[in-house]
Amino acid sequence: MPRLKHYLSKTAPDQQKSSVIAHLAALDHLENTSPEIASAIVAELEDQRSHLKLIASENYSSLGVQLAMGNWLTDKYAEGYPFHRFYAGCEHVDAIEERGKTLAERLFQAEHAYIQPHSGADANLIAFLAILIDKIQSPLLEKWGKKGVDELTKDEHEQLRDLLVHQKILGMSLNSGGHLTHGFRMNLSSKLMQAIHYEVDPGTEQLDYKKIEEQAVTEKPLILLAGYSAYSRKIDFAKMREIADKAGSVLMVDMAHFAGLVAGRVFEGPYNPIPYAHIVTSTTHKTLRGPRGGLILCKKELAPFVDKGCPLAMGGPLPHVMAAKAVAFEEALQPSFQTYSKKIVENAKALGESFQKRGVRPVSGGTDNHLLVLDISSFGLNGRQAESALREASITTSRNTVPYDKKGPWYTSGIRVGTPALTTLGLGTAEMDEIADMMVDVLKNARGGEKSQYVLDPATKEKTRERVLNLLRRFPLYPELVLE
Repeated sequence: MPRLKHYLSKTAPDQQKSSVIAHLAALDHLENTSPEIASAIVAELEDQRSHLKLIASENYSSLGVQLAMGNWLTDKYAEGYPFHRFYAGCEHVDAIEERGKTLAERLFQAEHAYIQPHSGADANLIAFLAILIDKIQSPLLEKWGKKGVDELTKDEHEQLRDLLVHQKILGMSLNSGGHLTHGFRMNLSSKLMQAIHYEVDPGTEQLDYKKIEEQAVTEKPLILLAGYSAYSRKIDFAKMREIADKAGSVLMVDMAHFAGLVAGRVFEGPYNPIPYAHIVTSTTHKTLRGPRGGLILCKKELAPFVDKGCPLAMGGPLPHVMAAKAVAFEEALQPSFQTYSKKIVENAKALGESFQKRGVRPVSGGTDNHLLVLDISSFGLNGRQAESALREASITTSRNTVPYDKKGPWYTSGIRVGTPALTTLGLGTAEMDEIADMMVDVLKNARGGEKSQYVLDPATKEKTRERVLNLLRRFPLYPELVLE
């Protein structure tokens, strides 16, 4: 297995030196105790250094964020929430979680933060349940004069259960850019509640707020859910709140993809969901550039229910990941993060324009955020074939449906690309044009077969791989760590 050594410039700060040494020491230990694991870790670093990462939901976290996750905090059980645990010996976990919570509230100017969720899907599930308890269960218990569900008779339990599972959730459909957890038929969200969806306008491929309002007022969902995983435009949350109020709904926003653009003050005014939503869920990676994990921000009236995520939907939280979240929140509070967030959007816009001038159609005509969905059907490829051909040429993307896609979510007619990771490396608008040129060259020289089968011209593959390496040599990942 290749050994690692560190290279430190004379201007490298002491904090950077110590983090490099810590990573090297960890790898040295793993080489001795678990060589196969160490080899895979090093291979992943080599892979990320040799491929352009255009996965919209991925980024590169700091060495400090990574180090916060690799320590003895992982050995702690801490069910409950700060200063209210089901286990003894959680004083230091309390301090860490409280610090992370305070930083998240400050970063997003939110009334309450809950940093325990392991993922965005967990955060959404806890939010759904908190809303159901607050809006359905608690009023019913009060009406019946009951203090808790343990006091209910069998018939009352049945009535409550029947009420809970018949509530409606109205969210963006998967084909229009929504997420699996927004009511997709195969996801728990559609089993927990009656899921209905709004679509983008077939002509503009953007949200039509008038149609959403008509649908919401007719359906009267308990939850109006806004947010996306593959929608390239801003959402007007002031309008969504107006619609929710007219329909008597709770406005929930899933900002997992664009949380960094909110934290970085790129999405402001009506495009910042915090002032308008009753509850906001997120991941802490993606544009926020922290560890893989979830986050909930909410109004104070929902806080008591959200804080009971354990035992409501979770077991023990992950103290080591909460520590890493706190580190990431501190990083995002620095002025440099606002500069970074602006560059993410600048790069995404430039990338979209570069594709357009080469005849590739971005869904909705472009982007206002960090991602693009490209319709690649003109190349005679489906999304899975395009994804594989690009990966073979050292460009990593993800296939994605376009609105009203007839190929479905497995093969798709599009691919999704994003700029958070490349922007972290320091690439700018000039490099976005170069990347679009490489991608179009690959797609033009790939031939699709049945289903996932394709053939990529060998000369194009080798040429593109070399172009990618030349580009990434100018913008190395973790340059402090040098492979021998």
